[in-house]
Amino acid sequence: MTVTAATPTKRTYDELNRAYAYFNAKLFRNALPGCLITMQRKRGAYGYFAGQRFTTRDGGETTDEIALNPAHFKSRSVEEILSTLAHEMVHLWQFRHGKPSKNGYHNKEWAQKMKSIGLMPTSTGAPGGKVTGSKMTHYIIKGSAFDTCCKELIAQGVTLPYVEVHSKERLRLKAKKGASKTKYSCPQCGTNAWAKPKTRLICGDCVILLVAETQDEDDE
Repeated sequence: MTVTAATPTKRTYDELNRAYAYFNAKLFRNALPGCLITMQRKRGAYGYFAGQRFTTRDGGETTDEIALNPAHFKSRSVEEILSTLAHEMVHLWQFRHGKPSKNGYHNKEWAQKMKSIGLMPTSTGAPGGKVTGSKMTHYIIKGSAFDTCCKELIAQGVTLPYVEVHSKERLRLKAKKGASKTKYSCPQCGTNAWAKPKTRLICGDCVILLVAETQDEDDE
């Protein structure tokens, strides 16, 4: 049997599923059901929770959704990304076991649960912000249950290895890929060919070596 390497999709979602299960056991006493974790780009959000967002085709099962925004993965640490997962798990906990407010308002029950697992709710992203409101974020409480669990997960190999390449970087990578091939020309008849650097090419008509075109080095 041929053993194939894990795909980027499998590596990414295996680690997220592993983190979800670990947090569920350590922070929520396995009170949360399974949910569908997705990658979604939502402007201005690190992630979101949607209760009963999906159902099976036969209607026999419904499941909630926790979405993480991959557009922010590169600019945030693994701890910060995983804290967003735990933040949305608190929403799931409240949806299943508590009393969520209407219109996405983060109420006192939600804030208290956040603090109990080690995430401090804040409207500003820093200490001193409001702990309830419509638009909320959080910061990790040092030495808390979440802080400890997250460090354990990372020590066990959860790294979320893939981060998004933004537009300027994609253009740079494309330029480098294009520059990976060198233009060669026959000094006698002018026939051109393209190949990897340091390739030896011979003109079929003139039976002489093609000469590589000189290129300037990229400015860093």
